[in-house]
Amino acid sequence: RHTGAKALSSAGSCVGPNTLSPFIALAFPLQPDITPGNCWPFPGHQGQVVINLPARVHVSAITVKHITKEASPSGTINTAPRDIAVFGEDAGGEEETLLLTFTYDVEKDSSQTFHLKDGPHPRAFSYIKLVVKSNWGRATHTCIYRVQVHGRMAKPDSLSSTFR
Repeated sequence: RHTGAKALSSAGSCVGPNTLSPFIALAFPLQPDITPGNCWPFPGHQGQVVINLPARVHVSAITVKHITKEASPSGTINTAPRDIAVFGEDAGGEEETLLLTFTYDVEKDSSQTFHLKDGPHPRAFSYIKLVVKSNWGRATHTCIYRVQVHGRMAKPDSLSSTFR
């Protein structure tokens, strides 16, 4: 059903003081390292990636990382995503909810975090879809280096909300 790359749940890692914490940040490097050129490239200036989360998550923020101008062999980062929309999807992938839209700013830090306006979403999601609507000027391709999903893991007894 989805087009683009899928980050497997085994690519996610829990970051925090301990893995038992209900608050998590899942990092999805779309390639094993994030040196220049080791990204998830897609043709043109638009594309999407669907990330299968290892647990159902009440999303509170998304972090996107790209390389810096200084690290780029060409001295430019026009392949960086610009306008992005993030959706939460249920386990069946049939229903999606817009969580936030934002602009990744190449003049700011290479790792940028965007918070949902009202804190963690009340609904937990199994998948996150990142839709890149434009990049910073490269017509041939766009690169995504790393995506982090921040939030709170759903309680095991709330599984029924997934199947409504």
